Amino acid sequence: MAAAAYAEINLDAARHNLIKVRSCAPQAKVMAVIKANAYGHGLLRMAEALDTVDAFAVARVDEGVRLRNAGITQRIAVFQGFANAEELQQLIDYQLEAIVHSYHQLDLIESWQGQDTLLVWLKIDTGMNRLGFKVKEADHVYQRLNECGIIKKPINLITHLARADDKTSAFTPLQISLFNDAVVSYDGERSIGNSAGILAWEDAINDWVRPGIMLYGISPFSDSTGLKLGLEPVMSLHSKLIAVKPVEKGETVGYGNSWVCSKATTLGVVAIGYGDGYPRHAKEGTPVLVNGQRVPLIGRVSMDMVTVDLATQPDAKPGDKVTLWGNGLAVEEIADFADTIPYTLVCGVTQRVQFVETSSLRMS
Repeated sequence: MAAAAYAEINLDAARHNLIKVRSCAPQAKVMAVIKANAYGHGLLRMAEALDTVDAFAVARVDEGVRLRNAGITQRIAVFQGFANAEELQQLIDYQLEAIVHSYHQLDLIESWQGQDTLLVWLKIDTGMNRLGFKVKEADHVYQRLNECGIIKKPINLITHLARADDKTSAFTPLQISLFNDAVVSYDGERSIGNSAGILAWEDAINDWVRPGIMLYGISPFSDSTGLKLGLEPVMSLHSKLIAVKPVEKGETVGYGNSWVCSKATTLGVVAIGYGDGYPRHAKEGTPVLVNGQRVPLIGRVSMDMVTVDLATQPDAKPGDKVTLWGNGLAVEEIADFADTIPYTLVCGVTQRVQFVETSSLRMS
């Protein structure tokens, strides 16, 4: 029996978005970011769909190992690098590339016994203040890495932008300048640009770009949608109506009696809730598509159900298709109504939602 809630994953849309990346950065190599189960879209599914990229990036060693065990042959960079000798051994065994960002990692590399080799990216912290070495530490760390026999040469160089999604910020040009000045005398390939960097900051495009959210058809900017940027949504989340019933003026709907009916209407119950990953804090009025037409969310989101006002859809009936986001309804808009970002929505779809692959590009 098919699950009530299902997510369509449009693989042609993902390939379309990769073409957009290449059009923005035609001279750069592409490292597709597929961490966190490919932003909720499926790690292996997206790796196979994006098989023309130059490399993949994941957050953790186990994600890279899973890709290798599935037969993925492209270069794979691990953003968090390694935390201990066991993970360092896995990086070597599975030919994964480590982001080196701490003295703890540097000590492990220097103490490593054996003739194995490891390709690394030296991470320079230009202002994010999470992982990475300060600019003033770069020379010292670079020299220590360069003297390690285990390290493949040349050493690659990477930084991460903190405010690239703000097109008016002076911080991003500062970060780019700090990085370029810090690595000017080094060999090795360089990487700065994430999705926002690719789309808005030409100077962030160098040897490698690292698209993440844009590959999934979602805008990295709060004032736009992926569709407006020429991207196509990869994930569309759907369910169906399971009940249609009248409600009278003055009656309430849902937990806490939070929604009070101002005039007689028809209510629809949709088989999806926060147990499926629909945002618990979606406000009343959040748009939902019933048979392709917008209707407002009413009442509180429950674990397994949401309710909608069908006043404008008098012919709606149980079994009718409902779209919660995706094709025809931007996930960015839903995120706004839930006071969150679209990343959390696509990453938060739960295991009980059935995933269905499609391969037709549907420009909205």
